[in-house]
Amino acid sequence: METLASAMRRDNRRFKAPSSTSPSSAGRVPLVMAFLSCLAWLYVAGRLWQDAQTRAILSGLLEKSSDNLPKALSVDDKLRNLGCTEIGRKIAEAEMDITKAKSEGYLWGNGTGTGTATTTSDKKKLLAVIGVYTGFGSRLKRNTFRGSWMPRGDDLKKLEEKGVVIRFIIGRSPNRGDSLDRNINDESRRTNDFLILESHEEAAEELPRKVKFFFSAAIEAWDAEFYVKVDDNINLDLAGLIEMLEERRGSQGLYMGCMKSGLVVSEEELQWYEPEWWKFGDAKTYFRHASGSLFILSNNLARYININSASLQSYAHDDISVGSWMMGLNATYVDDDRLCCLSSTQEKVCSSG
Repeated sequence: METLASAMRRDNRRFKAPSSTSPSSAGRVPLVMAFLSCLAWLYVAGRLWQDAQTRAILSGLLEKSSDNLPKALSVDDKLRNLGCTEIGRKIAEAEMDITKAKSEGYLWGNGTGTGTATTTSDKKKLLAVIGVYTGFGSRLKRNTFRGSWMPRGDDLKKLEEKGVVIRFIIGRSPNRGDSLDRNINDESRRTNDFLILESHEEAAEELPRKVKFFFSAAIEAWDAEFYVKVDDNINLDLAGLIEMLEERRGSQGLYMGCMKSGLVVSEEELQWYEPEWWKFGDAKTYFRHASGSLFILSNNLARYININSASLQSYAHDDISVGSWMMGLNATYVDDDRLCCLSSTQEKVCSSG
């Protein structure tokens, strides 16, 4: 029979057996915890690295896309895009031209300006620039003039050396660059006696405005005492005209021609209809003006037209238009019978062709 002592020893052995394994179990717990900590650290580090890479990629994409986005424009950029800068520059230049013109251009007694690119200050001013109106269908008339009163070739150059320039005046075709323009270009290269008005459209309805383009282009190309407009049905006594102008060299504010007036045609179906007829009063009579066949302006009057061409009113006829512009100036009207080309006067420098 088991004694109490043996029973107690057996119980003690039973309880001590598990305690013999507890140190090994306790040693594994920290290892497991350390392993789990390492796994957590690797996870967090991987996520941080992945986030950094993602941020770098997004930053690169943002920089590329920002290059394609419209940048913030400064006030100067906006004005440049709208064309305001260029307009402002032109306005400033125009103001400078007006100031210069007031001091030495078209005010009487102050000279006639500094000349153009074709002249120098120490070079004698030309006597006259004679512009002969012509059209695309007037080639035979031009050849007739070249064989009669108008010099050609070397003789034309010699006349220019003496101070007189003669050019046929024509604009451009309504269909720019067509055969009409090309034919004129070819003829001009052969004869060298054209002044082509690039900004003017050579059409019947545009004829009243041609005179502004002529005087503007002529005075920009040549610095002369006088500028003469002649129709293409007029023959000139060139020597007589030159003598007349020589007598008045140095004069300012001269508006020369065969002065006339006449009734304003207000009926649209009639020839010479004037769309602005109501501006001429109840009497419907034109003011005094030089006949359109031939008239002459001194340098400062031609320069005035050039400077103010954009604001000058054109009427149905170029001679009326020029006459209206002269009325607002202190111009000296010279009514000379020798310039009445269509009259029967014997002593005259022009005649109907």
